[in-house]
Amino acid sequence: MRPALLNTPFARNLAAYGASEVAAKASRIFVVMAVARSLGAEEIGIAAAAMAASDILKSLTENGIGQRLIAARESDLAGLARTALRLFWVWAVALFIIQLALGAALALASGDVMLLILVAVLAGEFLFMPAGLVQAALAMRAGKLKQTAAIAGGQVVGANLLTAVLVLAWPSPLALVLPKLLSAPIWLISMRRLHPWRADRSARFAPIRPFIRFGAPVLGVEVVKALRLHADKLLVGALLGPEALGLYFMAFNAGLGLANSFSFAFASVLFPHLATAEDRAGALKQAFLMGAGIIAPVVVLQALAAPYYVPILFGDGWDGVSDIVSILCLAAIPGVIWTSAAGWLRATGRPGIEFKTTLGLTAALLVNTALMAPFGLTAIAIGYLVTATVTQLIASLPALGAAFSPRMQEV
Repeated sequence: MRPALLNTPFARNLAAYGASEVAAKASRIFVVMAVARSLGAEEIGIAAAAMAASDILKSLTENGIGQRLIAARESDLAGLARTALRLFWVWAVALFIIQLALGAALALASGDVMLLILVAVLAGEFLFMPAGLVQAALAMRAGKLKQTAAIAGGQVVGANLLTAVLVLAWPSPLALVLPKLLSAPIWLISMRRLHPWRADRSARFAPIRPFIRFGAPVLGVEVVKALRLHADKLLVGALLGPEALGLYFMAFNAGLGLANSFSFAFASVLFPHLATAEDRAGALKQAFLMGAGIIAPVVVLQALAAPYYVPILFGDGWDGVSDIVSILCLAAIPGVIWTSAAGWLRATGRPGIEFKTTLGLTAALLVNTALMAPFGLTAIAIGYLVTATVTQLIASLPALGAAFSPRMQEV
């Protein structure tokens, strides 16, 4: 890894978001330890089902509106921001109502009222988001990525620490989800202070059509991405029961959940970096080199260390989870490569291709879960790794070609 590559705005912003994610995932360790020692696998499985359903719906907040503001021309910004604020509110309230309906449906299907309560609590997050989303997008547009990283990390760390305390004091599935709602004001207040903004009432509302044209494929990608990350949990619960889902959920969090923190940090800084870069191919090459040179080795080390740290984190009664954790860790490496390729597609105005690829990957992973379920959780994890690696590397070939073409100058 060249020293010059590490001394770039992209590397510094990635370091900021990476530090935020590491802090968030480090605090998550306390949650894993508390949960493994306080709740049974079946209780964890019930909470995991509620959180998976909620996270799939929450992906609908990634609708491209904020990215439309980040990439907008300065002359159009005031009108676009007014329209964005209105769209954010309409969208969030609609999602709140939909999630309540989803919770009622899950409760009726399972006969467990606790699922309705859990999903309803998680729905409350939607009502805190709209008042800070324009400010968040404008802050990223202004290059305040280190600050937005700190805010996002602070919210997650606060929620995780509160979860660990609540689970120990009040062992209940509700203790796993309530902190997500209680920590939402941290993000809202911090983001409004970071980048104060008021709508310019002299500016005309921008047309909605550009938001729809840009946002529709972005929204599709984010929804399918959420399905890729969470739908397999719902499928495991449906096919193998809540106890197996509890085991899979814990392994997923200790494995791919921790390893994916680097990928999430990568994605957060990649689009602004590529969207504003004069040499987009060179910026993409930087992204691939950073992923291969820094993130991949860390993920491999985590996978190798899993047999040692998992028994310490989980305690007794969780035998056999270490192997699943190690396997799932490695799936983050092709994920980072595809994250770079997907950011390039989105920055070059081709989110539709990203959507189709993500849809295909998600379908393949769900088929893997259904086919491997009779053979156990380890078989599901191995199939997940193989499927994710093959599909994401093939999908990334055009971006790899664009980044490492012989005509490209040295970074």
